[in-house]
This record gives sequence, C-alpha cells and structure tokens, in this order.
Amino acid sequence: MSIEDNKEIVRRFFELGPSSGNISAARELLAPDFTLHVPLPAAPGVQGICDVITTCRAAFEHLNVDVEDMVAEGDRVAARFTASGIHRGEFMGLDPTGKPITMTGIEIFRISNGKIAELWGEANLMGLMMQLGIIPMP
Repeated sequence: MSIEDNKEIVRRFFELGPSSGNISAARELLAPDFTLHVPLPAAPGVQGICDVITTCRAAFEHLNVDVEDMVAEGDRVAARFTASGIHRGEFMGLDPTGKPITMTGIEIFRISNGKIAELWGEANLMGLMMQLGIIPMP
C-alpha cells in the first residue's frame, strides 16, 4: 500500500469511529491482532479502542474529531487532531459538567496489510481537566 493509502485508512478511521460513532465500520479498519497504547483505562486490542470511542462519545455530546495534520512514512501515519464536544456524561469518574471542551492530541498508527495494526495515542488530558474545572487554571 502507498503512503497515501495508509493516510486514507487513518482519515476514515477518525471519521467513522471517534467523529460518527460507527463502531462496526471503524472495526473493519482494524487488524484482528490490533494493539492499543493510550493513557486511558482500556481493554487490550480491538475491544479496547471500541470501548474508548464509545466511552468518549457517551461522555461528550456532539463529539467531533478533526484531523489537523497528517504525516506518513513507510507503514506509520502520525495524525494531530482536535476534539470538541460538550461534557454531558460521566468521564473517567467525573460527573458531567455541561461545559464545552476542546482537546488536542497526536496519534501514531502502524498500518499492515491495509489495516490499522497498532495505535499509540497522547492527548492533552491536563488541558481537558482544566476546562472541566477539575484542575485550576494557572
């Protein structure tokens, strides 16, 4: 697969999974032995990423994830994103605040045989906690 093909797989994953909540379609883009590396409590593998998407969409009404930049080389695709929504449901033990949020992050995907085989994710959870009033603004 080409680098552009790999980027399209990642773009579709963001559109189908985090932004629309179409877990079945997003799942089709994942390799059966998919591995997830994120700083959130999550089960391993495909079920873990599906749980993360479902949990985030339940916690943040109107969740939308925009890919701001993508860089790819070989079998890796890095995507910088901005997520926005309204905190209407429980998230990581935090009761809903009704506050709007905007959170940035970067995820690196490894593509194998046309599927996402691995994902490493880092998000600005500190900034999110400040927006929700959990941690005071500096």
